[in-house]
Amino acid sequence: MKILLIVVAVIVVLCVGVVVTGFLLPKAHVASRSASFRATPEQLFALIAGAQGWRPDLVRYEVVPDAGGRELVRETTRNGETVMYELMARVPDRSIQRRIATEGLPYSGTWEFSLEPGNGGTVVKITERGEVNNPVFRFISRFVFGHTHSIDQYLQALGNAVGQKIEIHN
Repeated sequence: MKILLIVVAVIVVLCVGVVVTGFLLPKAHVASRSASFRATPEQLFALIAGAQGWRPDLVRYEVVPDAGGRELVRETTRNGETVMYELMARVPDRSIQRRIATEGLPYSGTWEFSLEPGNGGTVVKITERGEVNNPVFRFISRFVFGHTHSIDQYLQALGNAVGQKIEIHN
């Protein structure tokens, strides 16, 4: 019985520690990563701005009609999460900015893609400006996955889509 109480006490202390640490972390963060591709800005922009069938993490990508004239897409991942995104800005072959339009998620924010010609190819940089409201999710986002996890996955998938193994940079 004594061992069981100790185990329960340790679990409670760990859970409280995660919550308290999460509350102490800032809600907002900025994370950025880039990679060089042996592809033109036009080729990469078409992939980023178009249907995302090349991404292995997605099972569905749909353009959603909006009466207000916004450009919305809904993505459903392999783990069943569905998120709506709104296109905020687009400069063909140069940049795209999207924001999470789904409300009520434990996170929110924008991704900005910038494409710059260079070194016989294109450098793609993704900058995430995010907010994580839930303190437990904030802890996990910071210490378990890292704020750049999704960016890294996206850049790797983009590299695979153009048949290239890429190296990711800060």
